[in-house]
Amino acid sequence: MSNNLFIIDSHCHLDSLDYETRHKDVDEVIENAKNRGVQHLISICTTIGRFEAMKQLTAHRSDVSLSCGVHPLNVEDEPFDYEKLLAYVQDPRVVAVGETGLDYHYTPETKALQQSLFEQQIEIAKQVKKPLVIHTRSAREDTMHFLEKGNAQDCGGVLHCFTEDWNMAKRALDIGFYISISGIITFRNAEELRDVARKVPLDRLLVETDSPYLAPIPYRGKPNQPAYVREVCEYLATLKGISVEQMAEITTQNVQRLFNLKL
Repeated sequence: MSNNLFIIDSHCHLDSLDYETRHKDVDEVIENAKNRGVQHLISICTTIGRFEAMKQLTAHRSDVSLSCGVHPLNVEDEPFDYEKLLAYVQDPRVVAVGETGLDYHYTPETKALQQSLFEQQIEIAKQVKKPLVIHTRSAREDTMHFLEKGNAQDCGGVLHCFTEDWNMAKRALDIGFYISISGIITFRNAEELRDVARKVPLDRLLVETDSPYLAPIPYRGKPNQPAYVREVCEYLATLKGISVEQMAEITTQNVQRLFNLKL
């Protein structure tokens, strides 16, 4: 398959891939991606405590950027250290704050703590002038409330792995945010998401894997990897009626603009 494309996987978890039975090492994962036109990756850390290890895992790679934050499902994993996160996200390799956000689907009992940490991470993002990477599930109204109330348009960001409705997408677009599409777009029951993706302007779309989760068809049910963002890019291109080359170029420009990436 041609690798003359330049696709960016805007959201993966390189520290969560299986390096015991599936991949030899992180270099193999990245080479697999490059063979399919995926030239740069943004690896997302979901706790403060795991950041140093992820940074070390990818330290020798100039084709990996990082993000660090506390995921809403990880808010009880460790005490929240505002100053440590603030220091980490000032690292030159860190291009964003997150993933952060709200998830009432799995852990509604931590709602208050999630909201507190979300507000603090919005403040950190504005302080360091880096965009937010947002996770939201079963919390549409509150997610947008905290972003709007917190003036998140001052730092910008992306609603990653988008699975919400057009109304939420529109509110996010209205404050300058981007919408990132994962392999879910290829699933048979994802017609509402496809409708939303058709409406999102091309200059606000990103593509991602969220690997090792949510592998696109034809890999659904298997562990995901950054190489498979190619399928997302191809599917989205067909949906929007443009070539995969155009989609790769547009989404790469969008990533560079959002995350201030100089590639």
